[in-house]
Amino acid sequence: MNATPLSSPQRAVVLFAHGSRDPLWRQPIEAVAARMADSAPQVPVRCAYLELCAPDLNTVVHELLALGVQSMTVVPMFLGVGKHAREDLPQLMQALQAQHPLIQLTLRPAIGEDPAMIELMAKIALHSGE
Repeated sequence: MNATPLSSPQRAVVLFAHGSRDPLWRQPIEAVAARMADSAPQVPVRCAYLELCAPDLNTVVHELLALGVQSMTVVPMFLGVGKHAREDLPQLMQALQAQHPLIQLTLRPAIGEDPAMIELMAKIALHSGE
């Protein structure tokens, strides 16, 4: 998942989550990152956390910049859109963009707002009792 490609990648994806002191909490997000890396090994994928565990978004952005990445898409791995997704993350993104005006930083909506995720959760919930 963290292998350095032979040539500089042009884009990367950062899965951004809240964070927890419990190391087991990270497993689902890291599993998504591993699946993405398997599907598209040419696109670096990293996990970043708001608090309670490392690495934070700033650290991950600098790591990707060192790889030569020019464009980063940050995907909030939140089911709901609370204060972190509405306020904290956009502020972090603005500060990073101000520090690095030559790179493209894109903030996607929270994963829980995606119609495909809503459909998948509904299917899982419907079939959970079978």
